[in-house]
Amino acid sequence: MRVVILGAGFGGLELATMLSDALGSDIDVVLIDKNDSFVFGYSKLDVLFGRTTMDAVRLPYRDIAKPGVRFLQEKVIAIDPEARVVTTDAGVHEADVLVVALGADYDMDATPGLAEAGNEFYSVAGAERLAEVLPTFSGGRAVIGVCGAPFKCPPAPSEAALLLHDYLVTRGIRDACELSIVIPFGTPVPPSPDTSEALVTAFAERDIEFVPSRRVASLDAGRSVAVLDDGTEMPFDLFLGVPRHTAPDVVIASGITEDRYVPVNSRTLETKFPGVYAVGDVATVGVPKAGVFAEGAARVVADTLIAAVRGDEGPDGYGGRGSCYIEFGAGRIGRVDVDFLSGPKPTGTFREPSVALVAEKQEFGSSRSARWFGR
Repeated sequence: MRVVILGAGFGGLELATMLSDALGSDIDVVLIDKNDSFVFGYSKLDVLFGRTTMDAVRLPYRDIAKPGVRFLQEKVIAIDPEARVVTTDAGVHEADVLVVALGADYDMDATPGLAEAGNEFYSVAGAERLAEVLPTFSGGRAVIGVCGAPFKCPPAPSEAALLLHDYLVTRGIRDACELSIVIPFGTPVPPSPDTSEALVTAFAERDIEFVPSRRVASLDAGRSVAVLDDGTEMPFDLFLGVPRHTAPDVVIASGITEDRYVPVNSRTLETKFPGVYAVGDVATVGVPKAGVFAEGAARVVADTLIAAVRGDEGPDGYGGRGSCYIEFGAGRIGRVDVDFLSGPKPTGTFREPSVALVAEKQEFGSSRSARWFGR
């Protein structure tokens, strides 16, 4: 069986690792990504606020050495889901099973003025740019604004607000600054009222203005104003934006998407095309767009394929459960354990911020670095 995996993020890496661990050279896995390295999403905040460098957090794909797995640094330029054939800038790849795990891209053009007037911190390049901009910010109003939902790692804008507060306090200029956060949800983490309450309380304690149920519709570069979807204007001296997300253009062009993403069976991750799966941020599953959920979905696909090779019964299906770590600032991290699919509605359990959870988050990253990259 040849399995072609498009995208080497959480989903692609976990899928390739599980297939290799279970089947070794009995399976042919081709893992394709246009980048030369992997970066944990949360590392971008560390880079943004000067706690590390991007070079220090990159995990090179050349370190992948797993039986049955070949990594190819190539750019996908066409996908034929019916034939399960992928064309890249280096050649053509035919698959018995095709897994689309290309993540979500950032549609800067969907928010007029964002590219000219604001800064986004969700991409690697955006975080690096803002790391250079922040030291030049000496006072005024900073706005952290989300331009559309869904978006990756829903707690991240809240984390950015709290960490920006700490950063400005450390620089001794917090009293000269106003901070605002704009999100399209009624609460910061809708499935968990306790988590949301803790974040809203943290905002209030730090004098951070919280603007819920609104999104940034456009930015006026000439006036340095963010315009919300209800017409409200928010002047700013520094804008940190979360761009509107969408499936990559090559995925949309393949005809596999609906409403910007790939619809799948939420239990099996199968698309409407036989032998084609989609996992992670590129798919519409009913769970947040976050690495831990892509990883969980990939495990279900891996178990399905392993069972098929061995002639065993397949897994029960994807449960939509995962844990997200949340930076609260002041050296403390909280955690929310969420369950999206097993009950009648999503639920979340909150663990209070602590220093102990800092170590747990570090273990989360180091365990995956060791599992996927052997380091």
